[in-house]
Amino acid sequence: MTEPLPAELPFLPYGRQSVEEEDIAAVAAVLRGDWLTQGPAVAGFERALAARVGAAEAVACANGTAALRLAYAALGIGPGDAVVVPSNTFLATASAARHAGAEVAFADVEPDSGLMGVAEAEAAIARARKAGWRVRALAPVHYAGQTAPMDELAALAQAEGLALVEDACHAIGTVDLSGGREVPVGAGRPEVAAGSLTVFSFHPVKTIAAGEGGAVTGSDPALMARVRRLCNHGMMREPHAGEGFADPEAALDAEGNANPWYYEMVEPGFNHRLSDIHAALVLSQLGRLDRFVDRRARLMALYAGRLAPLAPLVRPPAQVPWCRPAWHLCAARIDFDAAGRTRSAVMAALRALGVGTQVHYIPVHRQPYWRRRYGDPVLPGAMAHYDRTLSLPLFPAMADGDVDRVAAALERALS
Repeated sequence: MTEPLPAELPFLPYGRQSVEEEDIAAVAAVLRGDWLTQGPAVAGFERALAARVGAAEAVACANGTAALRLAYAALGIGPGDAVVVPSNTFLATASAARHAGAEVAFADVEPDSGLMGVAEAEAAIARARKAGWRVRALAPVHYAGQTAPMDELAALAQAEGLALVEDACHAIGTVDLSGGREVPVGAGRPEVAAGSLTVFSFHPVKTIAAGEGGAVTGSDPALMARVRRLCNHGMMREPHAGEGFADPEAALDAEGNANPWYYEMVEPGFNHRLSDIHAALVLSQLGRLDRFVDRRARLMALYAGRLAPLAPLVRPPAQVPWCRPAWHLCAARIDFDAAGRTRSAVMAALRALGVGTQVHYIPVHRQPYWRRRYGDPVLPGAMAHYDRTLSLPLFPAMADGDVDRVAAALERALS
């Protein structure tokens, strides 16, 4: 029987937000001002985010799922198309493509890193084409803060005429080192002629938080203009004569300028806007992104040392050489079979010791909806990764000693 948690030790969740007084002040300033939505805080965050990730433009939106929907829609992905999605991801990467009417070609992942590589993407493309699908896009997922091998995947996308939608919901602050250069995740891949967009999430357990929030970044002006328009009902304020006027008599004043009340819808869109309240919080947090990234790296280094004595039962996440990660998860690899303990028993024992954990993720292709639709594709890498992964606490407010506490609790839970 695991001993109960001593009363003086706080519970350690697997992840949590880090809110400071400057964040509270930023939100309070919006609440005291004139704009709760569609105001200057959103525009300020978009400018700051684009500058931070090296993109020409950023469009803020309601959450990471909304960002995915906007990216797929802006690229014109719809019925008859297919998107290649790694099975090791959150549900939204696939479901957003399905909401667009597209099929999803699930790709396997490398079992240690959980990332989709070129071989896995090529195999998924081949399966999709065998099924008669028109593959339109690759959607690599930057799992746990590490990038997929983007030089290779961008080259594949360009060779195959595919668009690229980088799911970077885990990877704000990560730097891609491919090709001997340092490129922030979010800068995009201009060499991909069919289009390149990156999506982010600012959920509270992510590196910076909006409460709920997301963004799309890119550098193609026309593509980003469509993202922005789709985010707000497909509506634009400036008359677009090539599409015809909603009200020809009201569109322009005597000097040829748009009348102040005029708007027109050029295509169906969504209301996926971010409020100024959320934007103020995430803009404030963006100013501390480097500090958060550095602290997470420090904690991961401590985990590497503290978990080493638990090998071979426990190993820290496998680190890939082509990026400098902004770690989102500490997804440890645990041989539960060799330990003679089920994962659920280990998680329960850790919780009793005040340590929260989570599993990222049940492979999406195994979810009931997708199994009804596609059957059971054989993706051994995704299943091997899932079978032995357990996300340990990782957030900036953790003390160095908390890593020792987690490792000691894990050792007890496995013994």
